[in-house]
Amino acid sequence: MTQSPVLRHAGLSYFPLAFIARLPFAMMVVGVLTLVVAERGSVTLGGLNSAAAGLGTALAGPLLGAAVDRWGQRRVLVPVGLLNATLLAAFVVVVSSSAADVVVLALSVLIGASAPQVAPLSRTRLVALINRWVDPDHREKTLSGTMAYESAADETVFIVGPFLVGLLASAIAPWVAIAGASALTFVFVTAFALHYTGQVDPGTDATPVEPAAVRELLRFPLMTVVVGTLGVGFFFGATLTSLTGFLAADGDGDQAGLLYGVMGIGSAALALGSAVLPTRFTLRARWLTFGSLLLAAAIAFACARSVTGLVIALAILGLGIGPTLVTLYSLAAQLSPTGRSATTMTMLGSAVVVGQAVTSAVTGLVVDRLGASTALAAPAVCASIVVAAAVAHILSARRRTEERELVPA
Repeated sequence: MTQSPVLRHAGLSYFPLAFIARLPFAMMVVGVLTLVVAERGSVTLGGLNSAAAGLGTALAGPLLGAAVDRWGQRRVLVPVGLLNATLLAAFVVVVSSSAADVVVLALSVLIGASAPQVAPLSRTRLVALINRWVDPDHREKTLSGTMAYESAADETVFIVGPFLVGLLASAIAPWVAIAGASALTFVFVTAFALHYTGQVDPGTDATPVEPAAVRELLRFPLMTVVVGTLGVGFFFGATLTSLTGFLAADGDGDQAGLLYGVMGIGSAALALGSAVLPTRFTLRARWLTFGSLLLAAAIAFACARSVTGLVIALAILGLGIGPTLVTLYSLAAQLSPTGRSATTMTMLGSAVVVGQAVTSAVTGLVVDRLGASTALAAPAVCASIVVAAAVAHILSARRRTEERELVPA
């Protein structure tokens, strides 16, 4: 481990710092949902606010990545992080006040728009370190291992974030989670932005490369990866909201984050284990294999009618979601157009949050109108999107291979 060029040039302090700095992003959607439900008494309104935060991220996330590609991480991330910390603190006050629901929704949009996407920017930094310091013959293996770690960290954070929200909400009060996210953003996101690795990214390279045209970001292979990642986001939101609705029927809705954490055990373990999978087990094959496992477990989740059944299904779901997320980010790193690394990674980061927010709103409506048992089927629908995107990606890759083989003739 000490021989790793990435670890040597990033420094030991970088990884725990980057891990903690991405926690507020994972807490945002769930924290907004929990606080609004607690203060305003409506799962539907809570889901709409989560969706509003996701809308803000969808609008501003790729623009944030483009700004970073142009001006570098420090100049963009410091002011964005401070703004987001301030808005999160204000949200606690506004939700508990007599302000109209539309004011709360508008503030949720601003929170999402200013959310500092540490995870994709961390990947951008580490990819830049790999390209700069790792021998070309070892780059693919190093990149695979690094993306495995980053995806495991992401997956762990997206489990730990809701877990913390549930823990703080049930042990103290729902507002504490949002206040904690504000404090973490103020301290750790700022520290991440000022870390010296922020100077080692494509946006601040001493010999910058002319970035590829924006249309390169819309190429079909990369877009299938974005859609697959969006499906993962859909899955996160649908799973947590349907679980919350199911438990809320018995008065235990604030414990959903705790049970949701069960999914993180196998998820983080297999995400890290993805680094040692044989190269003949290609990224496309991994996507289809683990996505199919995710779908099968989601069907079991839909059929569960007890807490025990849900916990077992969640444990199996973790075995599918972790490696799937690793694969998607690894494919994105390979398919990223020249000079568009930060934009590509923030597109995927935005897709996760947008997907989570949208299905939080939709699943909340299903819970209120059709019942929690019906809502338990939503994760299976979302998992099918992940599998469908994998099939589309594989078919397009085969078609391109066949076209290349026909060119000489």
